[in-house]
Amino acid sequence: MLAERMKSLAPSSTLAVQAKAKELRARGIDVISFGAGEPDFDTPARIKDAAVLAMQRGQTKYTEVGGILELRAAVCAKFKRDNDLAYEPADVLISVGAKHTLFNLFTAVLDPGDEVLVPSPYWVSYPEQVKLVGGVPVAVTTDERTGFDLDPERLRRAVTPRTKVIVLNSPNNPTGAVFSRAALEAVARLAVEHDLLVVSDECYEPMTYDGRHFSIAQLGADVKARTLVVNTCSKAYAMTGWRIGFAAGPRELIRAMTDVQSQVTSNPSSIAQWAAVEALAGPQDDVATMAAEFDRRRHIIVEGLNALPGVSCVMPKGAFYAFANVSGLFGRRAPDATAALAGSGDVTEFLLTHAKVAVVPGVDFGSDAHVRLSYATSTELIRQGLERMASALKLLA
Repeated sequence: MLAERMKSLAPSSTLAVQAKAKELRARGIDVISFGAGEPDFDTPARIKDAAVLAMQRGQTKYTEVGGILELRAAVCAKFKRDNDLAYEPADVLISVGAKHTLFNLFTAVLDPGDEVLVPSPYWVSYPEQVKLVGGVPVAVTTDERTGFDLDPERLRRAVTPRTKVIVLNSPNNPTGAVFSRAALEAVARLAVEHDLLVVSDECYEPMTYDGRHFSIAQLGADVKARTLVVNTCSKAYAMTGWRIGFAAGPRELIRAMTDVQSQVTSNPSSIAQWAAVEALAGPQDDVATMAAEFDRRRHIIVEGLNALPGVSCVMPKGAFYAFANVSGLFGRRAPDATAALAGSGDVTEFLLTHAKVAVVPGVDFGSDAHVRLSYATSTELIRQGLERMASALKLLA
């Protein structure tokens, strides 16, 4: 009954962890979840008010497939304000979240067998989306000792005649890495040399803690002309459920992605689009407030993780994730276990069973030595979760 491609499709592990935690809570089990990839703040009132006003004005019908002109113009203004990048509304596509944006892109540019270079660790959906449209994801490892910065030489060695796209994600999910300008410059030269499309996923842009966010598209006209910049309202404005993502790039590519979208979803929610206009064009104070709180929490969680026996964690420079190395726990055994811990899945199951703490196994991000913890939760819950983990680890022999 099912297509052959479904045999290799992996479901989203991050969503699975969230669902498991909710299921346990519904059964009365007190679980602290570090699985959520969304801010724990509410959507700012000004944005919700804009949505209400849109409904009252009757702005509830179909819109242009690629998004209302007002929102595409607001996206252009955002890129100019924050990144000094000049685009016109015809260079912009509004989609049902950045995940949808990326799927539009891969559908529009990949033929069967085309290769996509994906620095690893990576967001779980990149390789799965590439495979869904017949492409071949090629993982290119980064080094924890460099803070998971890009390794341009490894990327260069991975290029073949079938390579078509390089995917960059900075700030990075799951590692929290912010790619250095030197590495981005080297990747830009590689892309120009081999005529590659660069997809720059910048969804965590406001959560750049050490310095200012820098986009590879800022490296000159020749680089900008082959770069699709992807962003979203989900993270910056705590709008994960509103499902508004956007992209800016070469007009021919945007037109093709819009054609794909026209046959799949048509336009994103009209009401969410008008809310997004307010999000992008209105005061940005809420964004700075949330980013400052995430910055404070990252120090708490990383210091706590590094105090746990067998666990280490580099300080993330962006996003709201800690990518903890748990390989020091491998080979140890819980009292009731028949086998020793042997991978991130085992550690995840151990913590859920014995600490009632939910984390995401790193194997689905490309590293079985790690687990991902989101610190998009309260300081109190972060401290409680770390305490539970410390107590549970004492059980290991």
